[in-house]
Amino acid sequence: MDEKKQEDKILTAKDKKEKEEPGLNKEEPLLGSLNPKKFNFSIWYFLGTLLVLLVINTFFFRPNGVITVDFSEFKEKIKAGEIRRVEMGGKYFRGLPLTKAEANRLNNENYTGQTQLSSHSYKTVRVDDPDFIKLLDGKGIEYYAKPPGNNTWLNLIFSWVIPIVFFVIVWRFISKKVGMASQSVMSFSENRAKLVAEGDTGVTFNDVAGVDEAKAELVEVVDFLKEPDKYHAIGGKIPKGVLLVGPPGTGKTMLAKAVAGEAKVPFFRISGADFVEMFVGVGAARVRDLFKQARKKAPCIVFVDELDAIGKGRGASLSSNDEREQTLNQLLVEMDGFDSRTGVIILAATNRPEILDPALMRPGRFDRQVLVDRPDLTGREAILKIHARDVKLKESVDLQKVARGTPGFSGADLANIVNEAALLAVRGGRGIVEQRDFDHAIERVIAGLEKKNRLINPKEREIVAYHEMGHAVVAAFTEGADPVHKISIVPRGLGALGYTMQLPTEERFLMTEDELLSKIDVLMGGRASEQLFFGKISTGAANDISQATEIARKMITDYGMSSKFSNVVLNSQKGPMYLSSPLGPGSREYSESTQQYVDEEITRVVNERYDKVVKFLEGKKPFVKKVAEKLLAEEVIEGDDFKAMLDEEAPGGGAL
Repeated sequence: MDEKKQEDKILTAKDKKEKEEPGLNKEEPLLGSLNPKKFNFSIWYFLGTLLVLLVINTFFFRPNGVITVDFSEFKEKIKAGEIRRVEMGGKYFRGLPLTKAEANRLNNENYTGQTQLSSHSYKTVRVDDPDFIKLLDGKGIEYYAKPPGNNTWLNLIFSWVIPIVFFVIVWRFISKKVGMASQSVMSFSENRAKLVAEGDTGVTFNDVAGVDEAKAELVEVVDFLKEPDKYHAIGGKIPKGVLLVGPPGTGKTMLAKAVAGEAKVPFFRISGADFVEMFVGVGAARVRDLFKQARKKAPCIVFVDELDAIGKGRGASLSSNDEREQTLNQLLVEMDGFDSRTGVIILAATNRPEILDPALMRPGRFDRQVLVDRPDLTGREAILKIHARDVKLKESVDLQKVARGTPGFSGADLANIVNEAALLAVRGGRGIVEQRDFDHAIERVIAGLEKKNRLINPKEREIVAYHEMGHAVVAAFTEGADPVHKISIVPRGLGALGYTMQLPTEERFLMTEDELLSKIDVLMGGRASEQLFFGKISTGAANDISQATEIARKMITDYGMSSKFSNVVLNSQKGPMYLSSPLGPGSREYSESTQQYVDEEITRVVNERYDKVVKFLEGKKPFVKKVAEKLLAEEVIEGDDFKAMLDEEAPGGGAL
């Protein structure tokens, strides 16, 4: 009965194992349960075998019963008659108790004393003694020289084993290289998409902020992947493709990951450049392979990053690329042949939608285009909160202030700001991030790294101080200008000897003509201050002049803010490089006389604003000198200190 219970118990355990591992073959439990490991040759196996053979040869194949004695004792035994025959080897002398004839006679008579014979052998180290031969001849001892012995095992190893092993190793190495080369050639047509398992993207919509409109567009895609029957029942079809368009760093890739993470479906990720190779037809084969795998994993998401690498418009240039065009054609065919009920959705991202082929953008392929733009003030604050979740922040840190100080920053830029602030806190020996760390991080990203060790001529340092103070004072008295946040004459970046930082108080999307002219005034303040206090100008205003000229040009050519062309756009038409004029990459669509007017009007606007700023600073000369001297002494003036000095200033000269 005990044996029966034990057998039933074993069968029960076996059934349980089969339930846990249904893939095992019930008819062949032994073969199914074994997992033989493949033998891999190693040089250590060969060395170990060689060592064992040497040990066996040394300890088991040497003569038995040989007594080692000194050379003097060896001669005494010859004199005493105990040694009748001497065998002279290369390094040793061996003495035997019987002559060769006596030994043969005993062997022929099947005499069993051979063991006794071997036990009475003597061995000594060979010594060059000229009287030794005389001793042997005088006693009638047989002696003969023994040729150097050949070690059979060593000969076998060095003559056969080692060469064979060497050739086997070389052959395996060559075969492996040839196999890898052939495999790489045969795998050209395989796609290089990275498959992320269901829900393993690690990103959800909670990790994406600042692009609420784009998220709302993609929620419908997630809902279709979760409940496709709801759409099929009413006869609706989900878009086959969704194109994410936006500047770099705005979160297009993260949005695609969030869609896959929310829908809990497999996620294929590949770059457009991974399709294209030097061989024509490889990219098209990879496209076919990718969509073939995607159909097997449906429902799933296929995300193609940098779509413009293969989706560039055909016929846009004189030179054609057959490989890229074949890849694009295959992509168009695969997307057009998509069955909307298969549950395969293709997402793509690009920051150059203007160069994509029109066939990609038509309904039926990329039905929906989602703009992922740079975040606004509220979006920037939400993004900062997400990236600061794992960062230790001081309670006084105001992320809204940080968001106000980063207009035009993308999500990637804001993530970099948070990381730079954490690094600055660690560098300062603090275990928590403070507001000043964020301020310094913003300055580092905008103006560059501080270069306090750069030696500047005292005269140049004074020019820089008055230059920056000209910007700050003009900005302080200009209506609609952004408040001054910081003034510094510490060198930064590649060539900035100083800077004046302004932070906007609100998010602006439109600017009036007066506000654009005010921006030109602030930019001209630096050079005007140099002219006023030193009687000459320097190269320090090069960047200011460039920005002011660009603003004036856009006012005339793009915004229609000129007296002669008040409602006309005079922008240049961008064209291919081979059609460009020698003066620039675009072709002008207006006459030479109009171009002359534009140049003259730009010069007039900028010069008028410059003269106005010089006249204004003349009325503020004592105040500018006072603040400039403080800037020379302290190198940095914060916005609050500058505002306090402005409040103390008696009104003189009026607003600009």
